[in-house]
Formats: sequence, C-alpha cells, structure tokens
Amino acid sequence: MTLTEKLLARAAGKSLAAPGDNIWVDVDVLLTHDVCGPPAIGIFKKQFGENAKVWDKDKLVIIPDHYIFTKDTYANRNIDILREFAKEQDLPHYYDVGTDRYKGVCHVALPEEGFTRPGEILFGTDSHTCTAGAFGQFATGIGNTDAAFIMGTGKLWVKVPETMKFIFEGEIPSYIMAKDLILQIIGDIGVDGATYRAMEFAGDGVMRMDMEGRMTLTNMVIEAGGKNGVIEPDDVTFNYVRQRTDKELHPLFNSPDAKYHSVRVYKSQDLEPMVAKPHSPDNKATVTEVKGTKLTRAYIGSCTGGKLSDFVAAAKIIDGHQVHVETYVVPATTQIANELYTEKVNGRTLIDIFAGAGCKIGRASCAACLGGPSDTFGRLQSDEICISTTNRNFPGRMGSKAAQVYLASPYTVAASAITGVITDPRDYLPVETTV
Repeated sequence: MTLTEKLLARAAGKSLAAPGDNIWVDVDVLLTHDVCGPPAIGIFKKQFGENAKVWDKDKLVIIPDHYIFTKDTYANRNIDILREFAKEQDLPHYYDVGTDRYKGVCHVALPEEGFTRPGEILFGTDSHTCTAGAFGQFATGIGNTDAAFIMGTGKLWVKVPETMKFIFEGEIPSYIMAKDLILQIIGDIGVDGATYRAMEFAGDGVMRMDMEGRMTLTNMVIEAGGKNGVIEPDDVTFNYVRQRTDKELHPLFNSPDAKYHSVRVYKSQDLEPMVAKPHSPDNKATVTEVKGTKLTRAYIGSCTGGKLSDFVAAAKIIDGHQVHVETYVVPATTQIANELYTEKVNGRTLIDIFAGAGCKIGRASCAACLGGPSDTFGRLQSDEICISTTNRNFPGRMGSKAAQVYLASPYTVAASAITGVITDPRDYLPVETTV
C-alpha cells in the first residue's frame, strides 16, 4: 500500500485499503476557524441537540484567522459564536483573537502547536488543511456538514484515493524554492489533474527540504484538485514534531511494492523560477517568459508564503534596497511575527530589513489572501497588478475582481518588489545563497 492507503486503513481498523474503497475512519484532529466554524457548529447543534457535547474536546482545534482584524459586524459575530461554543464545550484548544493565546493562520499554527503528527488523520473546514500532509499524516479539507458529523461522532466516511507520485532527483538549485516546484507541477498537470487523488512528494530534492518547504508543497495540492498531499516522515519530521509535542507517534511508510496511479520524475537542476499568471494556478510561465511585466503591488504572506523561511528568503534579496511598489509583509502566525524581530540576515533583523525598505507590516492573519471585508489589510483594489506568495489567483481572490495576481516564490516576489516589474531572483541572489 501507499502511505495514504496505509494511513486510512489503520484509521479504519483494517489491514488493507485500496483506491476506491469507502471506509469509516477515526479522526485524530478536527480543525475549524472563523469562516466555517459557526455554520459547522449550527449544523452540529441541529443534528445532535442544543446540549450535545463534542466527541472529544481534546481533538477539536479552533483557530480564528480569516476575517478577524476588521470592523465588519458579520465577521465579528462569527468570533462571538466561536467564543460562546468554546466556553460551552470547555474546549482547551480555542485560540482566541485579542488574547495572548491568539496564533494566526491555522495551517501554520497547527504544526507550531504540535497538532500535526505522523501517522494520524486530520480533517479541517478549509481546503488548505492538506498542508499538514507534509508531516506524514492524512490531512484534507471537508465541508461544514462533515465537520458537524465529526464533532458528534469522531468518525467520517472516506473514499480511498489513488496516489500520484512526484519525485525530484538531485539537489535543488539555490535560487529555487518549494513554491517553484509546486507551480511547475500544477502547470504540468492542470488544476484538475489530481482530482480526488493523493499527491505524494519524494526524492532527495524534497527530503533535503526543511518542514516549511515541505508544507508549501502539500499546501497547494488542492490547486490541482488533489484530495491530500503527503510526504513520508523522516528525521527532519520527527525532530520538528518532537520539539512541539510529547504525544506518542505512530508513523507509517510506503510499502516497497506500493502501486501508484502515476509517477513523474523531475531533474532538480533543470528547474526554473516559476510564476502562475492570472487567473489560475496552472497558468504557468517561467520568470524569464514574463520578466518585465509591470506591477503595482507585492505581497509576502499567507499559509503558503508567510512562514519564517519565506521571510528569510525575501530578506536576502530586499536587504539594502528600497521597494518600488507597495509591498505587504504579513506573518502567518504570532510566533513568526515575533521572530521577525530576532531572526537576522546579514546581521540585521528581518523587521529592520523590511521596514527599512519601505514594506508595510501586517498582523498575523490570512489578511488579503482571501480578500475579506473592505477594511482588510492589503486587500487589492481595482486594476491593481500584484505578485504574491499566496496560493490562489482567481478573479477577486485577493479583493477586487478587476485586479490581476501573479503567484511566485518569496525570492521572485522580493526581487519584483524592488524593481516594480516581474524580476528574475537570480539577478539579486549571490551564487552561494541557499535556503
């Protein structure tokens, strides 16, 4: 069996699970947030009763992160609903905005808090829940009704997906980031190329990545229609997880004779810096092909591009320069926001580099990645052209439907912010630079 098949089989109490099988699985963690949490709670109460208790309060994690720093009354009411529910259910893992428990973007906060553990099953009411597959677990997004059912039972009916494998052979060039890899893949197979399939990433190019790079890969499998993304756990995984939780781990691995839907092999040295042109993540081009495209905005943030390593990469390029377009820096979590003040590049803190270059610094949140209310930090206005480290560039995704969004790595976004046009990061990176 593949890793995904093994994960689902064990969660179902079975010795075997094959693609196409429909099975009941036990859930280890259920995640929800301020957008989908309130409707899921409403369904739960309607179906299980006003006084019903969740199946296991220690396995439900609620992290408000999307529409939080806003005066919008409907968004504020959503937070009120979460607070009331957390109090009523005595939930230990509710990370309320406006308190010292507030975390930021759920998909990055989950690993920070030790909820992404090899061998487990994680569902979340957000399509990018697949990010957690980087830790060798089955993780995928679900709807509000499914979440309500899990709240009441701790189980879910799942169809076992086929697995597509993507292998990167050899050391990845210093100017290439995980975002380039996943944009290359999505451009190759299309936004429906992995529909209801697992996307597994392997090869020495992938396994040399840190956990944040791996999270970028699995985060964007949904942009190819994937059910889940997954990477076999190794010492890098275990070291990261062990620093954040003392829970017992039960990792699983591919069988030597595992059968895959397909296998694609990439030579890492052949990779180029990539972008996804408006208005789809599969509208790929090399940076060279779109070099010189005029921009009005640059954005570095989100669950895909707002991790510490993303900011370190951007700072390596921005250091010593001024940005020539509005450039927004939005850390994914409060921990990362704090690290902007301590992490250094070339002897200077990240915050000094970004602020000194003229960047606008936002509070830890999803911010403009999902557009949000009109007072959302960084929200795109009409006719803007933005290059962004986020994961989607559909019309209206970051605000105005008239805006255009190019997706790219932090390296490429940083280089482009300096010049005001799409720019090859190799023009600004010294040969020896690595991430």
